[in-house]
Amino acid sequence: MNTTERTVVIIKPDGVQRGIIGEILHRFERRGLKLIGMKFLKLPVELLEEHYAHHKDKPFFSKLIAFMTSAPALAMVLEGKDGVNVVRAMTGPTKGTDAFPGTIRGDFALSHQQNVIHASESIEIANQEVKRFFDDRELFDDYQRADWPMVYAEDERN
Repeated sequence: MNTTERTVVIIKPDGVQRGIIGEILHRFERRGLKLIGMKFLKLPVELLEEHYAHHKDKPFFSKLIAFMTSAPALAMVLEGKDGVNVVRAMTGPTKGTDAFPGTIRGDFALSHQQNVIHASESIEIANQEVKRFFDDRELFDDYQRADWPMVYAEDERN
């Protein structure tokens, strides 16, 4: 699929604490993805319980919530052709030790939980997460990156 998609990325508290926000954001921008929303926030427990509801019966759930509320996080929405898959490939597998060098987790993570970054798993989940973390007034998709003629061929641009 080669359609323009939105996806959510969250730089988790460990990424914030380690001072690698700029490096991570730079990788996405350098790849050609368009940043359409971003905010620095202390994630509320209620929002995290909704976000991680699929893990609520797992033994690590309370530790995950505690970790995600231990420091601020940076949430963003990126947009690009096949954006969900592109971001997932750049992020690498969830378990840091399984991630290849060159991926974000492969370069910055050795843990399963403290793996620096969250990225939407599918288009459906991305659509839910965009609505969960952002309202329409916080998203700015009505501009074209100046370098898009160099990133996408003419017939690929919207």
